[in-house]
Amino acid sequence: MSEAETTHLEPLLAKLNSQQRAAVEHNLDPLLIVAGAGTGKTTTLAHRVAWLIATGVDPTRIMLLTFTRRAANEMLRRVEGILTGWEQQAARTGRKRPGRGVWGGTFHSIAARMLRKYGNSLGLDSQFTILDRSDSEDLLHLLRTELGLADSKKRFPLKGTCLDIYSRCMNAQQRLEEVLKFDFPWCEEHQDELKKLFRAFVDRKEQQGVLDYDDLLVFWRALLETENGADVIRSQFDAVLIDEYQDTNVLQSDILKRLSPEGQGVTVVGDDAQSIYSFRAATVRNILDFPHDFPHTTIVALEQNYRSTQPILEMTNRVISMASERFEKNLWSDRAQGPQPFVVESENEDIQTEYLIDQILEHRENGIPLNQQAVLFRASHHSLPLEIELGHRNIPFVKYGGLKFIETAHAKDLLSFLRMAENPRDEVAIMRVLTLLPGIGRKKGAQLIEMAKGHASFASGWKDFKPPAATRDHWPLFLALLQSLSLKRNEDESLSAQLKMVRRFYQPILEAKYDNLRARENDLDQLERISDRYLDRVTFLTDLALEPPTSLVELRDQPGNSDDECLVLSTIHSAKGLEWDAVYVLHAIEGCLPSEMALRSGDDLEEERRLFYVALTRAKQWLYVGCPRRYFTRSSRFPGGQNLTVRKSRFLGQAVLECCEMINADLEIDSESLASFISTDIDSRSIRDSLKNRWL
Repeated sequence: MSEAETTHLEPLLAKLNSQQRAAVEHNLDPLLIVAGAGTGKTTTLAHRVAWLIATGVDPTRIMLLTFTRRAANEMLRRVEGILTGWEQQAARTGRKRPGRGVWGGTFHSIAARMLRKYGNSLGLDSQFTILDRSDSEDLLHLLRTELGLADSKKRFPLKGTCLDIYSRCMNAQQRLEEVLKFDFPWCEEHQDELKKLFRAFVDRKEQQGVLDYDDLLVFWRALLETENGADVIRSQFDAVLIDEYQDTNVLQSDILKRLSPEGQGVTVVGDDAQSIYSFRAATVRNILDFPHDFPHTTIVALEQNYRSTQPILEMTNRVISMASERFEKNLWSDRAQGPQPFVVESENEDIQTEYLIDQILEHRENGIPLNQQAVLFRASHHSLPLEIELGHRNIPFVKYGGLKFIETAHAKDLLSFLRMAENPRDEVAIMRVLTLLPGIGRKKGAQLIEMAKGHASFASGWKDFKPPAATRDHWPLFLALLQSLSLKRNEDESLSAQLKMVRRFYQPILEAKYDNLRARENDLDQLERISDRYLDRVTFLTDLALEPPTSLVELRDQPGNSDDECLVLSTIHSAKGLEWDAVYVLHAIEGCLPSEMALRSGDDLEEERRLFYVALTRAKQWLYVGCPRRYFTRSSRFPGGQNLTVRKSRFLGQAVLECCEMINADLEIDSESLASFISTDIDSRSIRDSLKNRWL
């Protein structure tokens, strides 16, 4: 390009740093942009697209692949903005480069466009409909029933698990045997039945003229495997750009290689240090092996960080430097000054919680609103003690990632036993508990509810009930449990003891009814631990109903809360790509971060390191990392659960700790707490009468 052209295009590049500029100006040879956290990845990729258009590439011959529709729309909006600004200056010389027409979207949306246009060559009807995940699960459930697999004497995987297995086989391009062995070992005994189910699944989708998410990618690749199809599609594009390449799976990488076998016109952007979605079949190997897959690749590393202070980056650089394999980069910032990251040691989770909440409130008083502060954690249940305490202190929060704990089926099951014992008229809880029993459906449950009305106890109300054969052995144990729980209403027995009693009865039901047993047991362990804070059952149930753990309800919308802000609670996975002024990372201890279940292989452990790195790099100014010395957990040695002494995370090695300030939270917290009581002569009957009078 001539010097005159370069001068004319200078406005496009004026706000970029030297590394970003090198990436944007690169020619059409394969390009890998290794974009460290907070280094302006989106800005760089948007400018790269705008540069290609400004230098003569037809926008309709550019494909931009992202992982969310929102990301694609934001990228294209930025491209339009960049080009609009450039056109305003270019108009003085009569030049104009319109930016509309880029093929921008997710892998799946672009695949659908391709298949509607060219799918007839594969025998596809262009009017095919697309099944979402819920639709696919329902179809698998129907087929499970038709094939008699749901009636198997052995616990057959549920529809969601079946779809997870099928999708992993497709996206990771692995054989079923391999997927079952390494990712779903509890399903290995059903290998033959799963093969039968998946064959029927493929046939039924064909009969109905539908494609699921996985099919879209499989058929797009198949289209590129045909000589004619590959030639036609390749001839349409001069440039293919992919965002978040570290999150691609084997199937998506294979599609890219078939779109451009030599890598001509290919640009991928990503960060190997932020590859954390292997559970979705993403593989870090795609970005690490990109220079090998496309030998003439140029690698540009973005290292200037626009988010964090240098002390935070010093810590994060040291954490990721221990990775077994990575692209070399050293993040730095113009914001040289700032507090060191704090590593907060405490005797237990409760002290960790108290200390972090005190810091959150102090930062709020000093001008950092709650919505600019975030608490991050490896697993959703890690935040349960914090959520309860936030509720007690009337601190509004919103939570992202994982399931709403109180709405998970297994938590609702367990609590329904207590609700049923506490209030024998709670028909919702009674129905839920009854239908857990084999052979009792909603119709029979409704009959039992009617039978119990007017009786002093469930046992007397159901004395004439003849349980179905499937639950005959359960029934006397069930009645004995209800009797014991009813007696506990006024006895001085801990709630955790009551929950243990329920869990002994519920455990066979849990094992028969649900997959992912270990994770569900961990949730119930945490619920049991939370119950230790309460002296009575009614307060426990009330708190969980009004201040439910993992609630996504924004408490700021509730009457009486005038602050238009909420503290953010999030799993680390859900926090990727976000940033806050102050970040608090919970449970940086062995068994939590890294997760105990991730210690089975070196690859899993490396992903845990990257996950920790992602958490740390969310912080702009303040960073706290919590390390309680005691933690409640379940293990093979202590199946009933134990408060175990644990070590700091292996990711907090000496080199990392050298750039942190150590805090002993045990010395900071006043352990005394006061209970408050309200005395009133107003009873519930007078309140209910006043409510009814409103409708006279």
